[in-house]
Amino acid sequence: MIITRDLRPWSCAADAPIVDALAHISEHKHGAVFLVERDGRLAGVLTDGDFRRWVLDQHELDLHRPVREIANPNPRRAPLGADPDALAALLDDRVRFVPVVDEQGHLVAIATAGQGELRIGDRTIGDGSPTFVIAEIGINHNGSVDAALELVERAAEAGVDCAKFQLRDLDSLYRTSGREGEDLGAQYTLDLLDRFHLPAEDLYRAFDRCTELGIVPLCTPWDVASLELLEAYGLAGYKVASADLTNHDLVAAIADTGKPVLVSTGMSTDAEIIQTVEVLQRHGAAYALLQCNSTYPSPYKDVNLRYLDALRRIGGCPVGYSGHERGWHVPLAAVALGARIIEKHLTTDRSLEGNDHKVSLLPGEMARMVSEIRQVEESLGTGEVRTISQGEAMNRVTLAKSLVAARDLAAGEVVTSDAVKVKSPGRGLQPNRRGELIGRTLARAVAADDFFYPSDLDDHRVDARDYAFRRPWGLPVRYHDLDAIVAKAKPDFVEFHLSYQDLDLDPATFLPQPLDLACAVHSPDLFPGDHILNLAADDDAWWQRSLDELARTLDVARTIAASFTGTEDPIVIVSLGGFSADHPLAVTERAARYDRVIEGLSRLDLTGVEVVAQTLPPFPWYLGGQLHCNLFVDAADTAQFARDAGIGLCLDVSHSKLACNHRGVSFSEFVEEVGPYVRHLHLVDAHGTDGEGIQVGEGDIDWPVLAAQLDRLAPGVGFIPEIWQGHKNDGEGFWIALDRLEQWF
Repeated sequence: MIITRDLRPWSCAADAPIVDALAHISEHKHGAVFLVERDGRLAGVLTDGDFRRWVLDQHELDLHRPVREIANPNPRRAPLGADPDALAALLDDRVRFVPVVDEQGHLVAIATAGQGELRIGDRTIGDGSPTFVIAEIGINHNGSVDAALELVERAAEAGVDCAKFQLRDLDSLYRTSGREGEDLGAQYTLDLLDRFHLPAEDLYRAFDRCTELGIVPLCTPWDVASLELLEAYGLAGYKVASADLTNHDLVAAIADTGKPVLVSTGMSTDAEIIQTVEVLQRHGAAYALLQCNSTYPSPYKDVNLRYLDALRRIGGCPVGYSGHERGWHVPLAAVALGARIIEKHLTTDRSLEGNDHKVSLLPGEMARMVSEIRQVEESLGTGEVRTISQGEAMNRVTLAKSLVAARDLAAGEVVTSDAVKVKSPGRGLQPNRRGELIGRTLARAVAADDFFYPSDLDDHRVDARDYAFRRPWGLPVRYHDLDAIVAKAKPDFVEFHLSYQDLDLDPATFLPQPLDLACAVHSPDLFPGDHILNLAADDDAWWQRSLDELARTLDVARTIAASFTGTEDPIVIVSLGGFSADHPLAVTERAARYDRVIEGLSRLDLTGVEVVAQTLPPFPWYLGGQLHCNLFVDAADTAQFARDAGIGLCLDVSHSKLACNHRGVSFSEFVEEVGPYVRHLHLVDAHGTDGEGIQVGEGDIDWPVLAAQLDRLAPGVGFIPEIWQGHKNDGEGFWIALDRLEQWF
């Protein structure tokens, strides 16, 4: 059982509107909110269940009524000072939280059966939240406040959440007589502390610097006198060192501050940990337990990460790992095993005097650990129902197998088992659906070796028709499917999506006669030798080859355009680059990369074409989506590039929605900023941060809002439905998209 005295996440005003109480429940995820009068007296409780039951009885919802009108005014409650066993007896599977009130009925605490999370400063620690990473500075400042400030700055640069120190009142904490008779280890430690101790006033400066840099300052008080000094400063939480786990008086004093407590469990037994947890619970602390081996450095055989499960059972709380081993691979394993807190020592020089330096990470190593922790967190996923990732879907098309026709089949023919074979690639119906296909009457003719598709199992099939849009519309094509796609619809233009192999072909072979429509060309991104087009490259050889490949593409575009009577200067859509391999570029590095792109464009012959820069996703598809896009993902610098370069943009709404999702910014605001520079549109849905090319209406984009914005900001600009694999089954994906887009565009 946990008693929480921080009521802010649990309470709201009884006269607040219902909608505010719901927002409070949603924000703090407790499933309930306790209502208090202006004088602090408990007025009732509103749970998710209370709200759902009320909604079912309403004909018209008014969410601006006072929340007290729908709350339970008589929740189960406990008096302040109640026996812990009696208080625990009030909690059960149905009642997870019990308010604790004083004699006047004021809400003073919340009792809970367990502790799923805690908050330190503006960080939440628990399942579903990022791992709370602590850079333990301790006494690695070696008594210099300037060194302490530098370590804080290095910690912040490494991306940690917290920098932690230690404070001791040496006079009250250590014996002043008999030191000459101490063991050698104790003598060595006491000598270091005498020389490397920083007074509270100097630590306050370090704490202030943490706050300025956006990380949480924490400290381990080694005695009550130090705790009082830290309380005077106003820290958001505390750490109990392994050496003080059995010091129940100090643990109780820290718990009584009402601040969250992180407790290291090194040098302790199961029984001692259980006793300390009981102390924390009696004093109402919000706490977490850290697995720790207090040897410097810790032998790997003694780390015992599997004990995290035992700590979780003992504490009923978030758990973490405080490591003293060499390297940072063990903390990564701890995160994979459920550690929600990681603490590692930080130094600028492992050769400095003191035990802690020898087991500390250097700033670059700390940064790498933080980065890899975030990668591990991402790789852990959710444990929900297995779905196919975007990268897998692309490889499935290339590597998997499909059901194909063993012979020519006519529309209206019933599919028999001897009419179906399994062949690669995986563009069509998966082989495991063969049983569903056998016995179906075909709605279309299927030539020998052609694919069967999921729509062959449906009674309703979407096909091309005449469309009515307020702006020009086109279709993406390749040389080989141009005639078939155009024959099924009447687009205003086509957009050739070229591969690098297409650049070696003669367009006249596929375009023998002039066509009475317009055209655009999409440049290849990938070229032989895994060369990705990148006009922002700082490598001169890479940059020059990118220019050469784009120049070839522009020549092909001019040749293609000669066969289209509706085209003068064809639009050429180009992903101009700006990616990095290991990590995103700093914002301050982008301007130079944009300048590099502009310089490259200035060296190209742009006569007879209109180059437009395509907006990009946070993680492009090439090389498995492991690159980071840095340019053309942020609205402000993308618009600035358009102004500086004097060229327009191709707004790929899927790419840009993914970028906005990744960065947590408004897609509508993105469109508002880049809209005036848009010369071409790729309309397609998106999901999450890498769900690219999704069918219209099946992702995250608010299409009515987007259409209204584009009518205002980019009227008359043409679009294509760039559905991934939309060309399959005679363009079925395109026809579905156009059907849906017609109502908005």
